[in-house]
Amino acid sequence: MIDSLLMDKFLILWNDAATTTIGLFWMAFWAFGLGYLISSMIQVFVTKERMQRSMGETGSKSVGLGTFFGFISSSCSFAALATTRALFAKGAGLVPSLAFLLASTNLVIELGIVIAVFLSWQFVVGEYLGGLLLIGFMWLLVRLLYPKQLVKQAREHAREQQGDGDDGDDPPDPLQLIRSKEGWLKVARQYTMEWGMVWKDVAIGFTVAGIIASFVPREFFQALFPGSGTENPAFWQVLMQTLVGPLAAFFTFIGSMGNIPLAAVLFENGVSFAGVIAFIFSDLVVFPVLRIQSEYYGWKMALYILGIFLAALVATALVMHYGFSLAGLLPDASQARTVMDRDFFKVDYSFFLNILFIGLSAGFWFWKRSASGESHCHGHDQGSSKSMKEIVLTTLASASFLWLAGGMLVGFV
Repeated sequence: MIDSLLMDKFLILWNDAATTTIGLFWMAFWAFGLGYLISSMIQVFVTKERMQRSMGETGSKSVGLGTFFGFISSSCSFAALATTRALFAKGAGLVPSLAFLLASTNLVIELGIVIAVFLSWQFVVGEYLGGLLLIGFMWLLVRLLYPKQLVKQAREHAREQQGDGDDGDDPPDPLQLIRSKEGWLKVARQYTMEWGMVWKDVAIGFTVAGIIASFVPREFFQALFPGSGTENPAFWQVLMQTLVGPLAAFFTFIGSMGNIPLAAVLFENGVSFAGVIAFIFSDLVVFPVLRIQSEYYGWKMALYILGIFLAALVATALVMHYGFSLAGLLPDASQARTVMDRDFFKVDYSFFLNILFIGLSAGFWFWKRSASGESHCHGHDQGSSKSMKEIVLTTLASASFLWLAGGMLVGFV
């Protein structure tokens, strides 16, 4: 009898988890589509060649350009890593290169749109203002702890990994691209490539968020994140939360876009503003990124960058938390709508936007497929680590789809 009751409870929770995952993705699909459309247009009309020719050694102008080019670039962490290596190998300074990397994963347009869907406006402000602070703290730490010989060795290593390359001819005129059919075909290819780079991360991230929202009790978060659920956690508790967030993210394969629904689950379970911001900023201190950085620059430089990023994101999360607290702007988790209480499938503006972007995505995909000269993503890491990462991600994503199908089937049964 007890076993039967436990099985019934598990099946109910399984169905709830699958429904929540699909509902969360349905809520966010238009935001992904809009973000990737804007990002694809910018990446096609503002070429990497223009970026490479504009960035130089460390200086306020170079760091500003690195931040700006990162802002208008892809949010895929692995594509950003490859572009950063190319910039660094071609002579960009360490700080501008790292500014580009941080901006391209934390300041991009599509990430802010998805955060707005799942969290409050304070998190959107925290994402963009915090992203700028993150770059500022990184710059300060690199200036204080600049390893001249290590940077020299890392640049040589990056050039060996990059190859000779070819600067090519002058980049095409953006206005000509905008007016041409070929330019918009490139946008279609880039748009589908963006989805191709992140679909596994998104599938895993949304599935994990649904499972945690359904199966994990609030007491678990209170044990994992000291002070979570309390109205005024002590400084040491907030500090510990900013460390636990990156530590929890370190061993995951979930990218920045897939992390957002899970961040919403953390927030509604009482994790502080600082802890959630630190978790969102942790996409570049995860283990797969560390492995790729080690291939690009060597293990010493990879660990140096990891340490700089970790210290910078903890400092940023604390400054944002207490800055918002002083201004009386900290979001109240008790007022947040829980994931399980959301009406995912109601007919509102998001329904019609989803229909629009389903049609746009299908149109772009068929156009790309029918056009000659397929374009492939060169933004992922290369070699054996790519094979291992892709195999693991594909396996986990496939398991996610099987889990969701089983959970929905349970609901019908």
